[in-house]
Amino acid sequence: MLNLARLTAGRTVAPATRRHASSSAAASTTTTAAVPRDSSSPKAAVVSEVRGDGVAVIRLQSPDAKMNVLSAQVEAELFGALRAANANEAVKAIALVSDKANSFLAGADIGMLSKLERAEQYAELSLQVQAGLDEVAGGKPVVAAVNGVCLGGGSEVAMACHYRVMAGDAKTVMGLPEVQLGLLPAAAGTQRLPALVGLPKALELLLTGKSVRAAQAKKMGLADLVVEPLGPGVEPADLASLHNLHAVAIATARQLGEGTLKVPSRERRVKWTPAGLVEWALENTSLGRQELFKRARAGVLKKTAGNYPAPLEILESVRAGAEGGYKAGCARESEAFGRLGTSDEARNLMSLYFAQQTLKRNRFGAPARPTRNVGVLGAGLMGAGVAQVSLNGKFDSVVLKDASQAGLGRGVAQIGDALARKVKRRAMSAFDRDTTMATLTATLDYGELARTDMVVEAVFEDLALKHAVLQECEAATPDHCIFASNTSSLPIGDIARASKRPDRVVGMHYFSPVDKMPLLEVITTPETSKETAAAAVDVGLRQGKTVIVVKDGPGFYTTRILGPLLMETVQLTMEQVPFQTLDKCMTAFGFPVGPVTLCDEVGIDVAVHVSNYLGEIFKERFEGDGVAVLRALGAAGMHGRKAGQGFYTYAQGKGAKGREVNQAAADIVRLHATTKCELPTEDLALRMTARMVNEAVLCLQEGILDNPTDGDVGAVFGLGFPPFRGGPFRWADAFGADKLVDKMLKFRDLTGFRNFEPAQLLLDHAKSGKPFHPAA
Repeated sequence: MLNLARLTAGRTVAPATRRHASSSAAASTTTTAAVPRDSSSPKAAVVSEVRGDGVAVIRLQSPDAKMNVLSAQVEAELFGALRAANANEAVKAIALVSDKANSFLAGADIGMLSKLERAEQYAELSLQVQAGLDEVAGGKPVVAAVNGVCLGGGSEVAMACHYRVMAGDAKTVMGLPEVQLGLLPAAAGTQRLPALVGLPKALELLLTGKSVRAAQAKKMGLADLVVEPLGPGVEPADLASLHNLHAVAIATARQLGEGTLKVPSRERRVKWTPAGLVEWALENTSLGRQELFKRARAGVLKKTAGNYPAPLEILESVRAGAEGGYKAGCARESEAFGRLGTSDEARNLMSLYFAQQTLKRNRFGAPARPTRNVGVLGAGLMGAGVAQVSLNGKFDSVVLKDASQAGLGRGVAQIGDALARKVKRRAMSAFDRDTTMATLTATLDYGELARTDMVVEAVFEDLALKHAVLQECEAATPDHCIFASNTSSLPIGDIARASKRPDRVVGMHYFSPVDKMPLLEVITTPETSKETAAAAVDVGLRQGKTVIVVKDGPGFYTTRILGPLLMETVQLTMEQVPFQTLDKCMTAFGFPVGPVTLCDEVGIDVAVHVSNYLGEIFKERFEGDGVAVLRALGAAGMHGRKAGQGFYTYAQGKGAKGREVNQAAADIVRLHATTKCELPTEDLALRMTARMVNEAVLCLQEGILDNPTDGDVGAVFGLGFPPFRGGPFRWADAFGADKLVDKMLKFRDLTGFRNFEPAQLLLDHAKSGKPFHPAA
């Protein structure tokens, strides 16, 4: 919907309009037109036809693309086709459909959007698209047949239509996720959504970027009719369902054109219940709206610590429309779009989006022998999670093996419960759940792995144990089978020493919980073959993961850079900084949880294991008594949340919430107390962040990382580095390598530890002024 071509060219030109055949011809025949039509133009993305019953069918069919995306070409052709249909007297109503089974309109072309440089360009773009959709809303009845992905600008197009027919399958969703890119809906989305679903629900969707499926969309007023999917017949099920959706949309458009069906009233009825009356008051009275926006703003600030401007701009745009009317709201929306589009936060978030898109391509190419059958060793939390994300229809079978029946039962129950929750929220059908579970084999016998192409090991972090299961696995699997270890810190080369086929050993480091954390870290050794690496990345992509590839080494990338941050946190507790202060300053910096809390969540026993290991190898950067403090806590049974106590104590029992500082842990820390730290809050955050960033630069310097982008993606999606800061390397560019070096040297002199010795590569960038990410 965003006509970036016109703006990036520095001028605004109205899209070309092509009129259909004369009204008399159109009334008795069907005519088709593709815009543009001359042979020198690219393939048409939008095709129109006028049926004999007075319905113009406009088909979205972006050429050479998996999904329909609102590129400059699509926007120009779509508006042209809609204007032509409105100008054609033979047309009584319009059906807007997609010929792609996976998408109606997946949103704007972010690549073109990122090329705009000035706030005025963003604002002008917003105004022109708003005007175009106002034409749609003010014209002949348009029925949108929503199938597959309908997000962002796609949802704004659908909302401008007069009637929305929505496919009832699990893959069809509507939503406005622009906030996740640091933007806001720019085509009157902040105005039309509240008009359709009400202020409270609209704010929930706009501020979170959540998408909704058909049943929920119908219930809230976003969809008018739900069309359930069909099974296979003459056509495959997806095509049969798509064509049936089109038929329903065309029939609905014909009825609207004939007047036998009325456009639904958008006036929302009062629900005469206590909750309904409260909702009415919040939306329809001045005091109610004031309270609603006050609560929403407080919620945003609590969740984001004010680090993300987009949610606040969304709030004010919705408020402007609610209090001043549609035009005032649209004007506020356009102005906000200009401010946000040029903000650092949006640029950083878009950089992560582009990085994710790049990582969807396997850098090693397609494997010669794609994995069809997956095995998982260990049915604990991680192993069951790996099995669950493999049960997505992309593999023929999944085998989950454990050493005990009890452990196996818990793993299968974990998977079953997760799928049951998906059924409950209508993300999958009960039938699909049952057929999915049917592809899972749970076993105590290695013999069930005889047909596997890849086995992912997820047993305890003990090298001898991993050697044992590797050898047992190789004895039971075919020669081509790949052995992938889910270790978080042990070098893959050390594990591969026990293998008779080390070229087929690779690391696949998943993050907990596996079904929710998007990152997969693939680790290759010098002996890992290209085919093995390609297969590992391919499996990760098919599991729905964002995959980075790193070289083998202690802690790889993510664990290695997390270690110094946590050790600096412990050091600061020894310098008498309260636990809560450290947590608050890092959540204010943008991390989702503070580092003291994170240590409890990871498990202090795990932290002891990793810090012992990394501290032995990287002695010069692990100076201080932090490891001794962690050992003392572990010896006292303070293993973190799972034990009910770590740095904090945790309420026990089902549904219990709340925590307090563990005074026993504080006493242990005091036994190791050093000189009290008097640094301001921002320098506390900088001390911890600098340790992580410096280690990331060392990983790049040593070749563990292939490029800074992978480092940014790994830290953000694996460790929670603040997304709006773009990752460690983008943050270093913004902060300034020279300034960071200066701070680190001051911290080194202050503490007397070599922990803050800057990486040589960081010193080089500080001297040259060269950024890690050159300007595009």
